[in-house]
Amino acid sequence: MALTRSEAAWPRRLALMAIIVGAAALRLRLAGMPLERDEGEYAYLGQLILRGEWPYVAAHNMKLPGVYYAYAAILGLFGQTDVAVRLGLIVVNAATIAIVFGLARAAGADGALIAAATFAVLSLGTPVLGFTANAEHFVLLPAMAGLLVLATESPALGRRFVAGMLLGLGVVMKQQGAAFVACGAAWIVIDSGASARTARALAAYGLGAVVPAALTCLAMAAGGAFAPFWFWTITYAGEYATMVDTATGLGELRRQTGIILGAAPLLWLLAAVGVASTAGRDVDRRTAWRLVTLAVASALAVAPGLRFTEHYFLLLVPAVALLAGAGSAALARWAAAHRLPAGVATAVPILAMGHALLHERDTLFLRSPVETVRAVYGANPFPEAVTIARELASRTGVDERIAVIGSEPEIYFYARRRAATTYIYMYPMMEPQPFAHQMQDEMIAQLEAARPRFLVLVNVDTSWSRRAGSSLKLLDWAATTVDAHYRPVGLVEIMPGQPTRYVWGDAAAAMPRSQAHVTVFERLPS
Repeated sequence: MALTRSEAAWPRRLALMAIIVGAAALRLRLAGMPLERDEGEYAYLGQLILRGEWPYVAAHNMKLPGVYYAYAAILGLFGQTDVAVRLGLIVVNAATIAIVFGLARAAGADGALIAAATFAVLSLGTPVLGFTANAEHFVLLPAMAGLLVLATESPALGRRFVAGMLLGLGVVMKQQGAAFVACGAAWIVIDSGASARTARALAAYGLGAVVPAALTCLAMAAGGAFAPFWFWTITYAGEYATMVDTATGLGELRRQTGIILGAAPLLWLLAAVGVASTAGRDVDRRTAWRLVTLAVASALAVAPGLRFTEHYFLLLVPAVALLAGAGSAALARWAAAHRLPAGVATAVPILAMGHALLHERDTLFLRSPVETVRAVYGANPFPEAVTIARELASRTGVDERIAVIGSEPEIYFYARRRAATTYIYMYPMMEPQPFAHQMQDEMIAQLEAARPRFLVLVNVDTSWSRRAGSSLKLLDWAATTVDAHYRPVGLVEIMPGQPTRYVWGDAAAAMPRSQAHVTVFERLPS
């Protein structure tokens, strides 16, 4: 007796569920990983939002606010801990895996299960820092959902509008999401060609795409945050995007590409087979163009500013996954044409994914969460931030403000204390951009007005990224101020290959033995 369509779909659904559960289990093992500084920024802003504060007024940075509100929702749902952040990421990643599966099927690409599994594996990878809850994960979820809506057969204008809103929401999560909005417009043209119907579809889609940005601007204006919002996300972000010269950017691209390809070479080779298959007669032309435009848009999403930071490459992963699925389908057709066992084509992607997981075995299976942070991030004080924050919380009242002179906003989050300054990153002040001196002056003025009882001075190079021409006014001010008005009460020394050394009390005045260290100062009585 022949299986019904519903019965035939059950094995596929069970396999998809196994992929999602397997990825979630691997991420759950790392749930206790201390937050890195980007996550600390998002978590701190999310914490402030839950207290009724406005981004860009309470704290500054150039990220668009969508990820801050996403974090606020996660913290409100699961609690204000690093584990809560990881649980939120598990939910976001699981939903994106399911959407990639649906997208592979709806877009006409075969190998949907392979596409979903490839996304699950690559989005976990150390080369793209996939285990962190970076903004790219929050871009991909609505962006891929919007493309899934567009991939359905002849969607009505209302669905085009909804697709636009979803893709526009991806932009509000981070500016690079704009590349996927362009991809969605290209998909509409691919589906309908040049016609009045296409123009109407694009109009509905475009209207939907601008709604999230328009609502964001209106909300910022209503909250009195529009001026700093515009400065940080448009004016300063424009300066930030032009700081890296072409030679430096391309050099970083070559380096990162080598690392990423080396971590999962067989999966990337399978995706290359998928690219080649788009030129074949067995692939529907519309499907082929969808895959190509998504790949191009994803590459463009990674490229702005020529910075090529690891987690930016997460934006490529859905396209690579869909191409790997197409490559797997092409291998299956080739095996059938040569009368090879069906298992031959299935074994290739399984081997490719197994090799990628084996390459990541230290992170995914062997190291503890703290060991992973130290192995990946070196002397960055992310594990130490937890202990420092706990000590600060025990010594301060809930309404007291503290100051971190360094780019470690995770300390504010863990301590659950407000910053005595709106500047949570020192990087803009060290950059060759026209606002750097003004930013240092503003931070100094804020700290002098607030007179925080506790001041944390971070002496870790990656917390500053100083350049040859960087102004040291803030550091000079800090040195003079702590000498005159503060005493050291905590010293945290980060020593390669050794346990971190914590010293509290009068002994913290000793000369640090490690170049990478954090000093906690307490204000002297007036």
